[in-house]
Amino acid sequence: MKRSELAFTAALVPLDFITLFLAGIAAYQLRFNPFFTEIRPVLFYLPTEIYLRILFPLILLWMVIFSLTHLYSTKRPRLTTELMHIFIACTASMTLVFTILFFSRSVFESRFIVLAAWVCSIVFISIERLLLRGLQRSLLSYGIGTHFLVMIGKNLTAQALKEEFEHKGRLGFRVVEMFDQFDGSTKKKILELKQTKQVEEILLADPKATEEQMMELLLFCDSEHFTCHYAASLLAMTTGKTDISTYAGIPLFEIKKTPLDGWGAIYKRLFDIIISFFLIILTLPLQLIITILLFIEQPGRVLFSRLPNGEKTMRIGQYRIPFHYFKFRSMIKDAHKYRSDKKFIKTFGNERDGSPLFKLKKDPRITKVGKYIRKFSLDELPEFYLVFLGRMSLVGPRPHLPEEVAQYQDHHRRVLNVKPGITGLAQISGRADLQFEDEVRLDIFYIEHWTPWLDLYILLKTPFVVLFRKGAY
Repeated sequence: MKRSELAFTAALVPLDFITLFLAGIAAYQLRFNPFFTEIRPVLFYLPTEIYLRILFPLILLWMVIFSLTHLYSTKRPRLTTELMHIFIACTASMTLVFTILFFSRSVFESRFIVLAAWVCSIVFISIERLLLRGLQRSLLSYGIGTHFLVMIGKNLTAQALKEEFEHKGRLGFRVVEMFDQFDGSTKKKILELKQTKQVEEILLADPKATEEQMMELLLFCDSEHFTCHYAASLLAMTTGKTDISTYAGIPLFEIKKTPLDGWGAIYKRLFDIIISFFLIILTLPLQLIITILLFIEQPGRVLFSRLPNGEKTMRIGQYRIPFHYFKFRSMIKDAHKYRSDKKFIKTFGNERDGSPLFKLKKDPRITKVGKYIRKFSLDELPEFYLVFLGRMSLVGPRPHLPEEVAQYQDHHRRVLNVKPGITGLAQISGRADLQFEDEVRLDIFYIEHWTPWLDLYILLKTPFVVLFRKGAY
């Protein structure tokens, strides 16, 4: 690890202490602000010295919880992940403080200060971490804290990593040179680069490297004080999680399709039932308004639930099981038949040419009301009922038509290992603007790396993506 990274990590502890102290003082000042005292008069005055005596131990408790939620990890997470951890840590701390006050019958009676401290701590700590990230990024632009490395292997894995490092300078990696293989001449060249280019790290990205070559590289890194990294092949990166069992003394690897097995599936289903129920109740007035507008514009069914021939509209769900799908109607009658109209497709084109999906940016089949509800994805509100019924999930790959799924290639079918969702990683990363292969790649990443926090992150980000109408058409 670079010294600058260690310095930033170590600095988090005193900086967080100071920031939490300022948040506590701000909460105290807010309580006695005339604006709030007019709304809720102060019935119990808390002297400053007593408040400070209570505040300092609570800050230490707050920081212990920060540590438990990995906010002091030497490996900095993504910004969104760190902000989520801050919210969770501050919320857990506030809950614990309320619990302590409830059972201790403390002289500290102001619940307002605790709530204000919770809000202030989230805001202040988030700003502090953002400023630190900005400082780190600024230093990286001057080469301070940059990891200079060489890569062994010129293949898809190596190229993907190189492009990632180049496009995301915030990661702090700079590839100085790439070599086909690790041999005597490579060793000599690397030692020269150590002197001239400050190379301190070696990344092996050759899946064909033998055990002897890997051991030789490890010994070289150890003796010459290089940090060694090993990148799995592209195959290894897409095989998901593994479980190891031993039979007759032989270890067998079971490739798990997704963490959404066992307790993961149970948790996700309970979460879907509870949240979808509340969202159905919450959006009922809006659903009623949309229903009236659609009926006024075009009398008849307001739900797109049947085809012109009377058949139910179907989508393909988990394990390729079809289910009856419905949403608010946003197109003219008989719009479905234009999907197979060669003249129509030739005239208006397909935004996803070459993929199984049919998308038009300026679709002439969309009605006036349909245009507005699609802008904000309001046509998908009835999908909450499908989630409640267990046909879909709140988060997951989008459901596709049977004729679209029929055109899937083998690797595309991996998205059918889980229930389709209303929103997903692809939907918050570009939606319809994404190419189909990019959408599949994001969906597979979600399936392989699912956690409750990833679901929560996607759900919290979705309203902002919808409001700014990114990729919606």
